Amino acid sequence: MASIGDNIKLYRERANMSQEELAVKIRVGTTRIEKYESGQHIPTKETLLKISTVLDVPATELLQSYNQINETMFEQM
Repeated sequence: MASIGDNIKLYRERANMSQEELAVKIRVGTTRIEKYESGQHIPTKETLLKISTVLDVPATELLQSYNQINETMFEQM
């Protein structure tokens, strides 16, 4: 399943945008985008909304698989 980072990368690449371009548009460092995409960090709600706006994709789309994983883990508890 795709993670938030996988989804960010997918939609960023579909928008023909580099990590650096996305970073500038949401006012973070390029390293931060790298960490989001690699799964080392999860963006805050505010940052996720900025990313979704810049990439013109609903935030729920970026979270889709992430939410499915969390629901499955919750059900197993």
